[in-house]
Amino acid sequence: MSIQIPESTVISNPPPTERVLRIRGGAPLRGTVAIGGSKNAALPSLAATLLTADECVLTNVPDLADIGTMLSLLRSLGAEAEHDRARRRVRIRAAEITHTDAPADLVAKMRASFLVAGPLLARIGEMSASAPGGCQLGARPVDVDVRGFRQMGAAIAFAGDGQRITGRASGLRGTPIYMDYPSHTGTENLLMAATLASGRTTIVHAACEPEIVHLGNMLNRMGARISGLGSPTITVDGVDRLHGVSERILPDRLEAGTFAIGAVITGGEVTLDDTRETDMLPLTAKLREAGAEIWSDCDRMLVRPGASLRPVEIQTLPFPGFPTDLQAAFAVLMTQANGLSKIHERVFDDRLRYTDQLRAMGATVRVERLQPLDNDGHPAFGTIRYGTHAEIWGPTSLTGRPVRCLDIRAGAGAVLAGLVATGETVISALHHLDRGYEGFVEKLKGLGADVEESVAPVAEMIATV
Repeated sequence: MSIQIPESTVISNPPPTERVLRIRGGAPLRGTVAIGGSKNAALPSLAATLLTADECVLTNVPDLADIGTMLSLLRSLGAEAEHDRARRRVRIRAAEITHTDAPADLVAKMRASFLVAGPLLARIGEMSASAPGGCQLGARPVDVDVRGFRQMGAAIAFAGDGQRITGRASGLRGTPIYMDYPSHTGTENLLMAATLASGRTTIVHAACEPEIVHLGNMLNRMGARISGLGSPTITVDGVDRLHGVSERILPDRLEAGTFAIGAVITGGEVTLDDTRETDMLPLTAKLREAGAEIWSDCDRMLVRPGASLRPVEIQTLPFPGFPTDLQAAFAVLMTQANGLSKIHERVFDDRLRYTDQLRAMGATVRVERLQPLDNDGHPAFGTIRYGTHAEIWGPTSLTGRPVRCLDIRAGAGAVLAGLVATGETVISALHHLDRGYEGFVEKLKGLGADVEESVAPVAEMIATV
């Protein structure tokens, strides 16, 4: 016997939905926010635990999607990893490396996955990984890492149109290495590889970011012999082995910078708990130039706007230059300044894609690619780095509308734009924010922002973005 269901009660398949963040702008950010551990310090620190068979304990580790990816990657190589999210603590013991082939699905999720290459070559003498993925910001080569590994005696091969990288070494050798540009990931990879190499390695034109200094100090506490951290020349005298360590991850200057900019553009006043003033200098210098008022006391920083918001010019460069990861957030501030502001992006060639969304919200922005050309109008031969340039006129009234997170930092910029826009801004593709901002929505609510996470039909978001 079959049961007949009336046609009026038949339930069709519901349309697919996705998480979205709804922001109703106009509320000033006020209060105190706790800044979490730095993702960009935690990821190389996690990779460094592969250099020893002893247990390593990391604290103040942010609970982010990228941290989960790195832990899965370490487990796939044979490491034991325990993640206590409530206590922000990770215990890792790589007593035995059982595999040296990094799973392609994990490597594709983030560029930092390639950081296991240096430790694997140094300790085991072999590694294999696909070309790293992550946010789509333009060309993100690993040529600096590969060239350095080869100079240290490793045989590196590419397969599958360069999409698969393998390396072998019967013991890395210390050597002078000159880097074509101060690559953040390249410096970290070569620094870790050099700790167990025989002899002395000198890295010239090294990156100087606080996260690299943090990694080098951690390696020294594991028994490495590294000097020159924080300068363009780092010297590493190789040792036979490294031991375990207990390390606290430094605070995230990028998260702190995002909330600092939010305080200024919304006309609020925010105290940042757990910050390091020297790490924040590239941003705070420009905020003060724009008219913001900033006070620092030990590990706390108070930020609020001044009488008016002045236009400024920024140029993104490796530290101590202005951080490229705060460029999108600062662009939102520029839309509210009185006059013409300029951005010169010198790190990633495709990082201004988000300006289309700012224009859709009402911003006045002009973008120009600054790529050197030869006499025939073609890209100049041998060009390694070039940039893009944006001019932003303000102040403009932004209007809420559906937008997407194009990458981690552009997503944070979209959130800031929503905080100052009239009406409702609906932001999709929140998985990008999950990779870089822990408890972002809760922290915004704690500062008085009118935000909430919900779901929306995918078709609706695609049609309106």
